[in-house]
Amino acid sequence: MSTPPDAKTAAPGPTKAMVLAAGLGTRMRPLTDDKPKPLIAVDGRALIDHMLDRLEEAGVTDAVVNVFHLAEQLERHLAGRAAPRITIVHEAERLETGGGVKNALHLFGDEPFYVANSDALLLNGPHPILPRLVSCWDDDKMDGLLLLHSTVEAFGYVGNGDFCADPDGQLTRRPEMEVAPWLFTGVQILHPRLFEGTPDSAFSLNVVYDKAIEAGRLYGVMHDGEWFHVGTPDGLAEAEDYMSERFAGRTYR
Repeated sequence: MSTPPDAKTAAPGPTKAMVLAAGLGTRMRPLTDDKPKPLIAVDGRALIDHMLDRLEEAGVTDAVVNVFHLAEQLERHLAGRAAPRITIVHEAERLETGGGVKNALHLFGDEPFYVANSDALLLNGPHPILPRLVSCWDDDKMDGLLLLHSTVEAFGYVGNGDFCADPDGQLTRRPEMEVAPWLFTGVQILHPRLFEGTPDSAFSLNVVYDKAIEAGRLYGVMHDGEWFHVGTPDGLAEAEDYMSERFAGRTYR
């Protein structure tokens, strides 16, 4: 996979983002029986705040957060943030990841925007995460740009990966019965045109990924820092242990 240009020279990135927070967190039970997963804390801070902090640092001024499970708790919590400005979108029924984004698409206009999982926990490597994505965005040839991580080096991840990539970063799906070198971290830039012709009901973002792959317009960038799969209580404990050891007494980077 090609190396991104120096993030310091990147053009200004998106100023709008969507943070996906409407999941049920079933694999995190019993912790999510009475608390939405985005409010589970790592290193003393809610998962969703870790992600919103990243977006604010990258120049995002407006973030849309979709809510469903124990939505009132999330809404009360987010009311305490000054930046970025938060717009809450309540889902009357679960729309999954793709349907959730499409339901809020009118809030993003015609420009690319960030989409991030509320439980995506990443640490910067040599290059800051979101400027790294922006430095690689090419509107002429991309409809989606995913932040990827090495399948074999992820904390708390057990799986076969998600994507293969050519030297320019163009993505294809993992072949059946094989291990792919890259997994998706839950952080990405998407263009609204990618959702043209998609259902007006629940569907997965995998639908638009497959559409972009078929058109040769889905690309990836390798994350050069740590990524934590905070999907289960065991994954949460591993992330907490790492953060406690590495950043004892100071804020993570």
